[in-house]
Amino acid sequence: MAGLPIPPLLSVVIDRQGGATVRAEDAFADPAPEAALLWQHLYRDAPRAEAELAASGLDGFVLDALTAKETRPRCTVHGSGVVLNLRGVNLNPGAEPEDMVSVRLWLEAGRIFGVWLRPLQAVEDLLGAMERGQAPATPGEFVARLALRLADRAEPVVATLNERIDTLEEQVLDQEAGLARGDLAEVHRSAIILRRFMQPQRDALTTLEIEDLDWLTERDRSRLREAAERVQRLAEDLDAIRDRAQVVRDQIMELRSDQMNWRMLVLSIVAAVFLPLGLLTGLLGINVGGMPGAENPWAFWIVTGVLVALGSALVWWVWRLGMFR
Repeated sequence: MAGLPIPPLLSVVIDRQGGATVRAEDAFADPAPEAALLWQHLYRDAPRAEAELAASGLDGFVLDALTAKETRPRCTVHGSGVVLNLRGVNLNPGAEPEDMVSVRLWLEAGRIFGVWLRPLQAVEDLLGAMERGQAPATPGEFVARLALRLADRAEPVVATLNERIDTLEEQVLDQEAGLARGDLAEVHRSAIILRRFMQPQRDALTTLEIEDLDWLTERDRSRLREAAERVQRLAEDLDAIRDRAQVVRDQIMELRSDQMNWRMLVLSIVAAVFLPLGLLTGLLGINVGGMPGAENPWAFWIVTGVLVALGSALVWWVWRLGMFR
């Protein structure tokens, strides 16, 4: 089931029993009821974003981390909360999947505050799950579910890269190097870019799992461990794709080298056969007196026969040297 579109200002009250209530935008800054979990998520460039961020009660360090232009996956403990940055594949229409989208979160015992710059389908998946009565009960469970959704969305992209590298390997085996080179560079580039974010994402989840935070339960840590392992498997798959792409590239270069060597061999054989023949005909073509056979009507055919015999002897000699093998 597809999730709900993310509004510019999203405020969700989670009752910790699986239920969730989405508030109207004008109630974004209202506090959560006692014992409930409040999830606030806003679009950084929304008209009211600056005012809501100022009224959020977060200190400058957290605000800078949430609104930074460029981020990498990381987990940083700050006081009793955690700044967590994650990345997901970009599945927006017309975008490249490897142009990964960030989700920036501030986590504390009863509150999750997030900032987004571009829509992320994994967050929409969470909204859809909440609509079905499957809301997370704790901030740790929220992160684990989000990380698993991010992995779910990334898996088809990685599987597609695997299929493409399989096709490229088959093309190289069929000596279709000309067909493989353009696609190979794209697959290699995509694997490198995705891998660059997957491993830090795994490290961020592992760091959160082992941090000594009162609001992280053992169940949360177990689910975070599972999410980190899923991300690690994706990183390993991307490593394999990158390595296979390098092997395919080496095979293409070897094939091209073999083709070039064969062409050079053919040219060398042609030169070895025709250079003596050219020297002989050049000598016979000089315009000086005393040329043998100038008055003999059979001289042309005699010279032709000598050239054929000499050429055959040269070909036999080249073959004996093993240049045709």
